[in-house]
Parts: sequence; structure tokens; C-alpha cells
Amino acid sequence: MLRIHFTDADLVRTRIASAPHPLWEICASLYRLQSRRGRWAYADWHRAVRSRLHSAGFGRTLRALLLPLVPRATYFPDFLTPPEAAQGLDAGLEAILATPRQRILDEVDMLDRAGGAPAWAPRLADTDLRAELVQAIRAYYDLAIAPYGDRVQARIDAERSVRARAVLDHGAEGVLQNLGPTFEWRRPVLRTAYPEDRDFPLDGRGLQLIPSYFCWGSPVSYGDSALEPVLLYALHHEPAKLPGDFGSGAPLAALLGRTRAAVLRSAALGATTGELARAAGVSAPSASRHSAALRDAGLLVSRRHAESVLHTLTPLGAALLRADAPKNRTAPPEIHR
Repeated sequence: MLRIHFTDADLVRTRIASAPHPLWEICASLYRLQSRRGRWAYADWHRAVRSRLHSAGFGRTLRALLLPLVPRATYFPDFLTPPEAAQGLDAGLEAILATPRQRILDEVDMLDRAGGAPAWAPRLADTDLRAELVQAIRAYYDLAIAPYGDRVQARIDAERSVRARAVLDHGAEGVLQNLGPTFEWRRPVLRTAYPEDRDFPLDGRGLQLIPSYFCWGSPVSYGDSALEPVLLYALHHEPAKLPGDFGSGAPLAALLGRTRAAVLRSAALGATTGELARAAGVSAPSASRHSAALRDAGLLVSRRHAESVLHTLTPLGAALLRADAPKNRTAPPEIHR
């Protein structure tokens, strides 16, 4: 059990990441390759990535270099997921290269005590092997994570819309309510299932919540409590197709018509099914059917919020709206007095 202790200052400073953290997602996805837990949610990704890694001849590097550092254990080195990666993959990889030698040795020792570190791991303190690791991480990201970037971003956008509404309804504590089935918020403590029994006082630093597409089950935090407080938690998954797996394009033909266009426009800032119905001038069941067609075509993401379902645009849906906007707007005539 993990118990995160909040003060009022921590509640004010709690925020949700606006984009996927590339290095956290890499590590979480390496867990997915080693576990059958939640395999149904990643079945298409798993098949496609296995094939892509094999075709690129990356299997040996994966098994020899990456998987041993992120094993199915209770810990992997904190330096693999530096906070700088919130600014992008390049910034994160630069931070890995700049990690102090002693910190790497300390964290490799923790990995060894937690579940066993590879014999070569202490050599990561040397820049040559660390540069090789960074090159492998970049290659893996390009093969396994980058092709699904739009889908992951759409899911995070939907999650942020849900949390934003929760704040409007319940105040700052709304962010911490209903994070998932493993969480329980009882002011001032957020409790969740965790591989070890641990108390985590934030001491006024706030908490960075990082929704993750590839995280499954229990959340993940840094092993070192002195580092910036972060909590990686799993997004809700439903059986869905990933980009490139939408078939012949036939679902898009079902989008023709004023009603679905109105539904799509109404979802631009996030809308419940009832709000979509009012905007399109149809019944709630009809709005639900139209939103389902848009969702099946990859244009909407739907996420339950309390007793409602909140719909937001995917990048593809947003692009379709932009393309439908008037290209040339005539300026109003100048009025002379």
C-alpha cells in the first residue's frame, strides 16, 4: 500500500501532465512486453511491435540491454525516467547522459537488491555504455512508441478533460477522486495498491500526476522520495483499435450528415452525451449512437465521468474540423465616419 500525504499546499500544487512522458511510457511498455496482465488491452500493439522489432533486427538489443534494466520487479533505476523528459525525448535522453556517476551506481545497486541487476549494469556509470543505452532507447521509442503517439495523446487529452470537470465540480480534491479502482482518496491521504508498504509525505512540493497509456494496474513512482514527487497511473482501457488498424475506411462514410458534424463540433472542448444531444438537437440515445460512430471512426474518445460520459476529439477529429473551417474569411467593411 502506498499512502501519499497531502497538505493544503500540496493540493494546490497537484497537476496532471499535458502530454505523454516518453521515458515513463518506454519503461511501462517494456513491462507490457514481459507480462500477460492486461494483454487484451494491448493485443494489436503487442503483435505489431513484436513484428516491427523483429524486422528491424532489434530483438537482441531489447533482450540484452533494455529488458534487464526494466525487469518484472518492484524497482527499476530512477535515472531512466528523468523529469526533463516532460520537455521531450531529446531532453530526457540528455538528462540520462548527464546523470552523475555515483547516482547510477547507487541505483544499480538498488536494482540488484530488488530483483537482480545484469553484471554489466555498473558500467553504465561510464559514458560509453550509457551512450549505447541512449541510442537503444531512441531506437525502441521510434519502433514501439512513436507510431502510436496520436492515440496516446488523445487518451491523455480525454483524461485531462475529465479531471478538469472534476475540479469544477469538487474543487482541487476532484483531481484525486476516481483515479482508478486501486485508488482511495480520504483527505489528506491518497491510498493505492503498491508493491511495497510505503508512506510518502509531499511536504508542500505538490504532486505531478502522469497518466500513462502503457501503465497497467498499480501506479508507479520514483524509488527515491527526495526526487520530484510524481505518480504514473494507468489510463482506463477499453477494447479499441490503434492507429493504422481502422480497416478499409468504411466507418468514415457514416460521418456524412449535419447531425454528426454538429456532434463533432460540440466535442471540440469536451462534452457529455447530454450536451451533444442539446447541441445537435437530437435525443440522448441518438447522440449516443452518433458519438459511437464517430468513436469507431477514430474521431472521438469517450471517457466515463461520474454518471456521464465525456467525449473529446482525437487528433484526427480535430484535423477534420480544421479542414472543414472556412479557408478565407472576408474582413468586415471599414466604416468611415
